[in-house]
Amino acid sequence: MGPGAAVAMSPPADRVPRAVLVYGVLGIIPFWAAPVAGLLAPAWTGLAAAIAALYAGLILSFLGGARWGLAVRDAAPDPIVVGLAMTPTLAGLAVLVFTHGAVRVQLLALAAALALNWGWDVSARRLPPWYARLRTGLTLGAVGGLCVGALQLSR
Repeated sequence: MGPGAAVAMSPPADRVPRAVLVYGVLGIIPFWAAPVAGLLAPAWTGLAAAIAALYAGLILSFLGGARWGLAVRDAAPDPIVVGLAMTPTLAGLAVLVFTHGAVRVQLLALAAALALNWGWDVSARRLPPWYARLRTGLTLGAVGGLCVGALQLSR
């Protein structure tokens, strides 16, 4: 490398990579759709809450898929972890199907499911050191938006 060559530096192992942080924070926006709609366009609160519930179900599936992908990269994946990684997807689907039409219940149940998934993620040993901090902030944002949205629906 010559004297004018740029040196690519990796972030410290405990720092959340910028792209992961940016996309994670952007992913919180849909969780706050119902509360914002309640303030700006109250007639849209119900639709925004239903969309937030669907989005929460998708995010649960995404989180389970991330854990599944991590587990199956091993030559001999742990069948318990592979099976548990399916749980967020199935839980999200069950909430959306079995509480159809009860959006407030969906928002609260999905908030609880995200909180439970957070507990599993922050206790994992094979994830990067920054992952628990990232998931804590993102889970607080998601659960907060879902709970505030549920409160608005109760008015």
